[in-house]
Amino acid sequence: MTRASHSPAGPDPSEGQIEEASPPSPSPGIVDVTKRFGAVRALGGVTLDFPRGQVTALMGENGAGKSTLLKILTGDHQPTQGHIVLGGERVVLDSPAKARTAGIRIIPQEPEIIPHISVAENVYAGALPRKSGRRFDRAELRRRIDADLARLGFADVLDPNLLGSQLTPAQRQLVEIMRALTGSTAATLIAFDEPTSSLAEHEVDALFALIRRLRDQGIAIVYVSHRMQEIFQLADRIAVLRDGSLVGVQQADTTNEAELVRLMVGRDLSTMFVRQRVATDRLVLDVKNLTTDDVHDISLRIHAGEVVGLAGLIGAGRSELALALAGDQPVHSGTATLDGVPLPSGRPGAVIRAGLGLAPEERKAQALFLQQSVRANISQVVLDRLRRSRFVRRTAERELAQHYTDRLRVRTPSIDHEVRKLSGGNQQKVVLARWLARKPKVLILDEPTRGIDVGAKAEIYQIIADLAADGVAVLVISSELPELLGLADRVVVMQGGRITGELNHGEATEETILQLAMADDIISTRTPGASS
Repeated sequence: MTRASHSPAGPDPSEGQIEEASPPSPSPGIVDVTKRFGAVRALGGVTLDFPRGQVTALMGENGAGKSTLLKILTGDHQPTQGHIVLGGERVVLDSPAKARTAGIRIIPQEPEIIPHISVAENVYAGALPRKSGRRFDRAELRRRIDADLARLGFADVLDPNLLGSQLTPAQRQLVEIMRALTGSTAATLIAFDEPTSSLAEHEVDALFALIRRLRDQGIAIVYVSHRMQEIFQLADRIAVLRDGSLVGVQQADTTNEAELVRLMVGRDLSTMFVRQRVATDRLVLDVKNLTTDDVHDISLRIHAGEVVGLAGLIGAGRSELALALAGDQPVHSGTATLDGVPLPSGRPGAVIRAGLGLAPEERKAQALFLQQSVRANISQVVLDRLRRSRFVRRTAERELAQHYTDRLRVRTPSIDHEVRKLSGGNQQKVVLARWLARKPKVLILDEPTRGIDVGAKAEIYQIIADLAADGVAVLVISSELPELLGLADRVVVMQGGRITGELNHGEATEETILQLAMADDIISTRTPGASS
């Protein structure tokens, strides 16, 4: 895999000009930084610079220390030992405000948008223009936002009058970027933390074009992502953390995925997709001509022990199909049966009792009770089995939660630990533990490894293989084609709310899947007998 040229391919949707940066100064960085939280060492003796005019990718498994490093740079945490260097001088950044004044910005993975105020007010929150007497100056606010939208090239994609609650995920990211690039102090270092997790492909292209422009203006860019393809598209150099230590810095054009994986996890994961094909002839899920508001004439069959991949571009209707099967979306016509019994439309509880489970795409918003414990999250769908009279048998609940926590190797201090405090990979394992406890006949996994590091991905893949070996019919929705190709016995492709084709394991490639995903004609090109 090769790294893209510094010049973005195709038209640049962000053609506005950013002010010329000041003459280059010594690179910002950290020197011998250690951070401890009680007895836990999050970082240990890390020395790393971030050259101006370059993109430094920061990689590592969840818990490797990436977030702690960013929070030290932005003043949210103070190092236990070591220091930060800016402009060739040792500095103390003991608050986010001081870090911002020093020119350090971060674009968080989950933008913090105030829902009831406008885009313009969100961008300048905390620094709104005032008239004499401290009255809010709306005219000056409008002048500033119009000028900054034009300067950054966002005028055609971001309405300054929209409320925060009306913004799409991509627009929320743009608001955070505007916050980082406005103000009285020029940015010298900007960190992007998993910025593409909720963006469509064309929005990712626009973001990458902007990052390249910022880099070419002499700003130091730190880019955090688990997506290898993005890293090789953007990065000049790649720094890898493992267990809080810096284990290597590689030039992007002289390394490869296998080397980075070995650095991140300390072992070779080349066999992580290896599994026996255990599909049987027993038909479990049979969908015929299913139609909802979002999907049309869907016919799909999945057998016991079979892993079927569901591919398609964003907006293809994959998640909408999953929600319809799970009873969360009304079905207008067609049928879905599980072991020959019709699945009820619009009744999620009845669908679960029938034997179908769904691990949705947005685990934090749609699957987890973040303020509750690991134990409570795992037991949610089996409380009917744990009750005696009207009361939950707490001993049985604890034994069940501990069993599946151990089985899936969920890294948590205890089953009473709040699930919001776990890493993304461990949160996903909690969701899977919930469904393993329910013992479903069909399990739908929507983007099961989104935002999860490569080591945790390997563990999720093994869980999926174990489910298939136990006879569960598994439907995996994923935007990562190598993942689908490695996991699935068959790949079903959707576009425009319809199935455009099915490919058996031996004939599915990234090219054939993309051809079906981008088909101009919504005409089924199924492989004969693929779903029989």
